[in-house]
Amino acid sequence: MMLKEEVAARYKQIQNEICRGLEIADGKGKFEEELWERNGGGGGRTRIMQNGAIIEKGGVNFSAVHGKLPEAVKKAFNVTEDDFFATGVSIVIHPNHPLVPIIHMNIRYFELNETTRWFGGGIDLTPHYVFENDARFFHHKLKKACDEFSPDFYPKFKTHADDYFYIKHREETRGIGGIFYDRLKPENTNLSWEQILDFSINVGETFLPIYTELIDRNRDKAFTEQHKEWQYQRRSRYVEFNLVYDSGTKFGLETNGRIESILMSLPPQANWGYNVHPAVDTEEYETLQLLKKGINWV
Repeated sequence: MMLKEEVAARYKQIQNEICRGLEIADGKGKFEEELWERNGGGGGRTRIMQNGAIIEKGGVNFSAVHGKLPEAVKKAFNVTEDDFFATGVSIVIHPNHPLVPIIHMNIRYFELNETTRWFGGGIDLTPHYVFENDARFFHHKLKKACDEFSPDFYPKFKTHADDYFYIKHREETRGIGGIFYDRLKPENTNLSWEQILDFSINVGETFLPIYTELIDRNRDKAFTEQHKEWQYQRRSRYVEFNLVYDSGTKFGLETNGRIESILMSLPPQANWGYNVHPAVDTEEYETLQLLKKGINWV
């Protein structure tokens, strides 16, 4: 089996496992599947849950696409070849409960030819309210997943996530970061292709135990109307990041991707209050103090 076929097969399996696990964790919601084909080559399985017990809107998408690379993308990647192959699993979960965090994961593989190919991905967490114990638990789990492959991975990928998930025009991070990596290959990791694939799968398998634990810790906590208002306000920041900065969104739009799958990352509802500044010493104010780069959570 060629590497790209093995990657796609294992990514499909990850999608299946995560969907099953999230349905169990939610207790009510079920994923609806749409199979789609891309004009130009390949396709995918989009799975969406809406109005679950805890998951208001969640997407767990798999795609494996191939074809001709658009000029804009060739320029961005600084390559001259035309034929590309890309496969990945992409997840965004928006809970209805304001004390349960938004989570995002992406694992992906991109190939132009034998010499130009790489893995990318990561997991990051966007709590509406930052709880330090949850943040430490989340980062500890990610560090463990990274350390199995290299002691350099976590500090490097954590810094990369802090820098990447930064909303420049707001001067704040999207959430509490996580890990983010791109263009991993044997030359820059001291790992074989097979080991890099295993690392990618390991990141994928870290998602479910992390998120089910964070759901269970927070789903039964009481919340107020004010908590809900703040949740909608924080969701608007999520939207701003995804539409202005997110490279996956840009890549999808520029490669004539499936629009519903690309924009499944957006929440069902978000509010843009004018000039919102929480009072000092409120929970909301405390959260804003923790939306900064470079916080060491482990």
